[in-house]
Amino acid sequence: MRIVFAGTPDFAAQHLQQLLDDSHQVVAVYTQPDRPAGRGKKPQPSAVKKLALEHQLPVYQPESLKSDEDQAALAKLKPDVMVVVAYGLLLPQAVLDIPTKGCLNVHGSLLPRWRGAAPIQRAIWAGDLESGVCIMQMEAGLDTGPVLHEERCAISPDETSASLYHKLESLGPEALTKVLKDLDGYQSQAKPQSDANATYAKKLTKQEGKIDWTQPAAFNERCVRAFNPWPMSWCQSEHLKAGQNTVKIHAAELIQGASNKGPGTIINSTHEGIDVVTGDGILRITQAQMPGKKAQPASTLVNGYSNVFSPGLELQ
Repeated sequence: MRIVFAGTPDFAAQHLQQLLDDSHQVVAVYTQPDRPAGRGKKPQPSAVKKLALEHQLPVYQPESLKSDEDQAALAKLKPDVMVVVAYGLLLPQAVLDIPTKGCLNVHGSLLPRWRGAAPIQRAIWAGDLESGVCIMQMEAGLDTGPVLHEERCAISPDETSASLYHKLESLGPEALTKVLKDLDGYQSQAKPQSDANATYAKKLTKQEGKIDWTQPAAFNERCVRAFNPWPMSWCQSEHLKAGQNTVKIHAAELIQGASNKGPGTIINSTHEGIDVVTGDGILRITQAQMPGKKAQPASTLVNGYSNVFSPGLELQ
């Protein structure tokens, strides 16, 4: 079976590696154009491109697949199926129609829950107890196609987006392998999604990472885990220099207790953590990153930054 693979980040590269390990006939790889990255802002190839070049696979990097020329180039490859994993480009209907058996997508949620760009983060953000991957037959709509197969996993109480990402990174290739071994069988039993039960995982923004201390501690604790490693939950202190007053919160936990102090007020600072009042409950910061520094445990922060983390002071 002639497979065209489309993907960009490391998550996608793990799936391409699985196809190669299983000796599938990957005839070409599509990935996003090289993007500036690092301190020098030099264009860098994607993880998928690096892997493809290591295996001497043809690589295509169109800005989009909307032009007749790009669609003709894909059709010339005569793919039986196109496997799409975190590609980052929308595929028009004309592209979906090119492969004989259509286009398959590996999606990091239990569809129809969390269609869209940030399913891993939104599952933790919302307090979901489980997640997983779906192999979906692609349609023109955003993650709306029938589901061929799903694999589930639990979301642990201390799960971060990074740790859940790694769980799904192993589930996805396994699920893809199962489906490709009997693609006709899985396609014949594909289950349509229920639009009535669909939720949308909107793209994350840096601003969304700002802690709102008026929200409950339980919600803020989930945000800390959901937004790690990006955009990171953050707050500000008026006791730091203007323009360099952002504190990134890497880890936090809920603790028992209540206070009549206003949200954002620090009520206790020990080597165990920095306890902050929220709209409902207390959030203990156990690891944070000061401007220009690496992440540090609370024991280091309370000693080195007493001007920021002493009881009675406020975080914004």
